[in-house]
Amino acid sequence: MSTEARPPLQLMVVLGTRPEAIKLAPIILGARHAADRFETRVVTTGQHREMLAQALGLFDIRADVDLGIMRHDQELSQVTTEALAGLDRVIGAHRPDCVIVQGDTTTAFVGALAAFYHRVPVAHVEAGLRTYDRYQPFPEETNRRLISHIAEYHFAPTETAQANLLAEGISKEVIWVTGNTGIDALLLTLERYGRQRLPLWPGRTLLLTMHRRENHGAPMARVCRAVLRLLAMFPDLRVLFPVHLSPRVRQTALPLFRGQPRVDLCEPLDYREFVLAMDEASVILTDSGGVQEEAPSLHKPVLVLRDKTERPEAIEAGTAVLVGTDEEAIVAEAALLLRSRERYERSAGAVNPYGDGQAAARILEVLARPGGADVPPVGSLGRPWTSAKPEATGYRMAASATSGLGHLVDQ
Repeated sequence: MSTEARPPLQLMVVLGTRPEAIKLAPIILGARHAADRFETRVVTTGQHREMLAQALGLFDIRADVDLGIMRHDQELSQVTTEALAGLDRVIGAHRPDCVIVQGDTTTAFVGALAAFYHRVPVAHVEAGLRTYDRYQPFPEETNRRLISHIAEYHFAPTETAQANLLAEGISKEVIWVTGNTGIDALLLTLERYGRQRLPLWPGRTLLLTMHRRENHGAPMARVCRAVLRLLAMFPDLRVLFPVHLSPRVRQTALPLFRGQPRVDLCEPLDYREFVLAMDEASVILTDSGGVQEEAPSLHKPVLVLRDKTERPEAIEAGTAVLVGTDEEAIVAEAALLLRSRERYERSAGAVNPYGDGQAAARILEVLARPGGADVPPVGSLGRPWTSAKPEATGYRMAASATSGLGHLVDQ
């Protein structure tokens, strides 16, 4: 039996948006920490370049290749064709052993497709999420379904996601339930930056994020009107709204909120600032999938501004409520959280179903072993990118869930 060391596995990580950068950062850091096992090349398509650079910089990661495809207010067809042409060139030139994509963006789909054209195996991080409505979210639902029938490694965050893949004919032999790398990134950020607190508002804060294409226009206007009604109902309430760079978001939201004294309109926060903003918030209103995963680790109730979600685990756990963009439903559910101590504590105390902060380590263990591998059990792997004690972070999060609850709900 040969004892010759295997050459490092050549990984190419493809990303184009800030959420992808955040969720793939723990994998990139872990792989670079294990330089004897992996050589890693990071390729970005250059979408929302400033937001992407903020996220990568937070984790001290630089892109090796930037395709720079983003143009102002471009159509999906333009993003798709330009990204495909650029990634085809890069994958063809470097011939990696594996291409890693994350989630359901157009970049992820095109990265998987370009790798397939070159017969390079694809690893899909956060595989198996489904709403079973191809237009909600759009185009993400169709993107992730297509990736699932290209990928050779399917890293499902939960057993529900695994079940979705099995129902679609994906072999159990190529699916691994790992938890979500977004929780890894969240814990890493808290460990590195958790003491750098934002200025505290003396009352309560409602954190609002909106960007989904299906919410552009009238649905987004309904959400804004609901938020204005909540401000009128609760004089101690402040709204923090990091406004997405999309012109279509700004055209709707800014005219409705501008000049409101308790609405803090700001540019998109970098990830560190956003994690701290979530930690300081009393209630979160969002159409973001990532926030639905992260908020339970911070014990923050979430109202999901979508009609359908591919993350039913948060709904089932009770940490999130699906309210869509119906004005009355948003006002009713938010007011209940802000008025009822029992309702708030039940939601804030829910256990995060999305992971324990070791998803990236599990994924790298699978990729490093020829022929695949069983997922290492919870607690058997350390996080290679941090020396902080995990229990210290757990204590901090538990404390944030219970301290000061008296001022979070009306007496």
